[in-house]
Amino acid sequence: MKDFAAIDFETANNERSSVCSVGIVIVRNGEIVDSFYSLIQPEPNYYNYWCSQVHGLCQEDTDNAPVFPKVWSQIEPLIEGLPLVAHNRPFDEGCLKAVFRAYQMDYPDYKFYDTLCVSRRVLPDLENHQLHTVAAACGYQLETISGKKFF
Repeated sequence: MKDFAAIDFETANNERSSVCSVGIVIVRNGEIVDSFYSLIQPEPNYYNYWCSQVHGLCQEDTDNAPVFPKVWSQIEPLIEGLPLVAHNRPFDEGCLKAVFRAYQMDYPDYKFYDTLCVSRRVLPDLENHQLHTVAAACGYQLETISGKKFF
């Protein structure tokens, strides 16, 4: 696949609709051509300890962040016509569907692919299948942008 949008959500709590950040990398003809990152005011708007431990975000980080529909209006033109790729697709696709429901937005039935599932099948001998481990095994070094790791 040479054209796709890699997407990653973080959540504030155990509700899938509580997306508090999103990162996107746009790939065309096998090359990264664009990226996007935004904090998002979560819905429902509270943080639990465990989620904050995973991504390092807290209430103060998103107090002045835009709500999801405003952020998605910036993302939608970037990903138009592209399949979405996520590392652990059920989580990220579930977040996207849940937040669309929370804001009563029409979900366009995006096509999703899962790099975690593929990495477990293709690279079964890795010590783990976390994104940074899989990327390194494929010869890529992830960079951190606003606390998130990207290619």
